[in-house]
Amino acid sequence: MKISGFTYIRNGFDYQYPFIASINSLLPIVDELIVVVGSSSDGTKEAIEALSNDKIKIVDSVWDDSLRIGGKAFAEQSNIGIKHSTGDWLIHLQADEVLMQDAKNKILECIQKADAKKNVDGILFPFLHFWGDYQHIRNTRRTHRFEIRAFKNNRDVFSYRDSQGFRKYSNRSRGKKLNVIKTEVRLFHYSYTRHPKLMKKKSNYFQRFWHSDNWISKKTDSTLFDFNDVDRLEIYKGEHPKYMQDIINKKDWEFNYEASRSKSKFTDRILNFIEKHTGYRLFEYKNYNLIS
Repeated sequence: MKISGFTYIRNGFDYQYPFIASINSLLPIVDELIVVVGSSSDGTKEAIEALSNDKIKIVDSVWDDSLRIGGKAFAEQSNIGIKHSTGDWLIHLQADEVLMQDAKNKILECIQKADAKKNVDGILFPFLHFWGDYQHIRNTRRTHRFEIRAFKNNRDVFSYRDSQGFRKYSNRSRGKKLNVIKTEVRLFHYSYTRHPKLMKKKSNYFQRFWHSDNWISKKTDSTLFDFNDVDRLEIYKGEHPKYMQDIINKKDWEFNYEASRSKSKFTDRILNFIEKHTGYRLFEYKNYNLIS
């Protein structure tokens, strides 16, 4: 069985994406890794080439900045990666998602199990969403607990919405949800772990892929990102992937979480209370069909 990985990135250094860590965490698991590199001016492509790994296949692309509805530009880049992948199974990591160094055997075992089931299309991964620094995670109704990151390469599966997940698009315009099984392998998501000034710059730039210039102009009145403008955070005391250690060691900002400034809505607080005491998340959005 051949396994392909795919990811996409543009100007990864300018916005301090841990894309090299992400790539290095995926390389041991796959037979080929398709890296779709948008036209960059910060040495992103050169850094990937410098890895000198025969598994890596770079595909040059040009982002369509006019795709400003629902993050379609990201789905387009993801789909380029899918179309260039030749494996029986595909594994996708976004440029700010990293696997632990011991993930290989567990993922391959889960793929073997899923591959033997005709009614299973993919694998669902649990997420850890880091926020503000590397000691806080955001685990609320405003984040996805699970998402599809591996699936059978049936040539009819493509990115859904902004490439958060995937669906079958054989005959349905909105796609058909994939049947999946869960893995216990966690994905470490580092989307909100940057200096507040750089985080604000990144936020301002990437908002253009969802919103109009008028909307953005009303949201860019500060030079620093306020990490306390959040519903709720939890303390993380576990380890991080070894691929992230150099990045974590270079952290040059401090974040002090102020729980009193919580932005949780009243209904969310009630639903969070129920989830805490029952373990069940009511009315959770699920872009998949979980097969027991």
